[in-house]
Amino acid sequence: METKGKKARIAVLVSGGGTNLQAILDAEREGIIRSGEVTLVVSDRAGAYALKRAEAAGIPVAEILKKECGGQAAFEERLNGMLEENRTELIVLAGFLSILSEAFTRKWEKRILNIHPSLIPSFCGAGYYGLRVHEAALARGVRVTGATVHFVNEIPDGGEIVDQKAVAVQPGDTPETLQRRVMEEAEWVILPRAIERVLAERQAGR
Repeated sequence: METKGKKARIAVLVSGGGTNLQAILDAEREGIIRSGEVTLVVSDRAGAYALKRAEAAGIPVAEILKKECGGQAAFEERLNGMLEENRTELIVLAGFLSILSEAFTRKWEKRILNIHPSLIPSFCGAGYYGLRVHEAALARGVRVTGATVHFVNEIPDGGEIVDQKAVAVQPGDTPETLQRRVMEEAEWVILPRAIERVLAERQAGR
């Protein structure tokens, strides 16, 4: 539990380019996130560009590759060790593609947030990530999509919803154009907002 007036320590887990990580860092700098600060960025992919973004901001980074750990249990054990050493109070999954086990999510219950590029419960769950989500939305012919921030449990995209924002699908959209609009209009807005809300409520004892 964070003490009043003290910024919570946030660890961000990434796999790719780190656009959502950048949104978090920008929001922290702009004062949108006031109750916490990013103190660690961990990637499960070698050479993820997100790590360069973190290093440019002076944030410690680490890589944990599952194949080098020898399996899920060892991967999570090493990850857990890094998080504890960092004195992590909130974990944010920002384009993190590894599925975390029930044992791990239970240990960090209500302390892991994820951003998903659809309005859950639509186009979510196992197999729905990245462009696949937007391909599915366009194939279904929906007129509105969006993004969701939720707590993480053992069910992919199954945890309690914290925030959502809708985005209109435009005529002629491709998965790529829709992905970009959802990021700009929804993901980069609600992820920092949700982080601040969760931390502020926790600090207030709610």
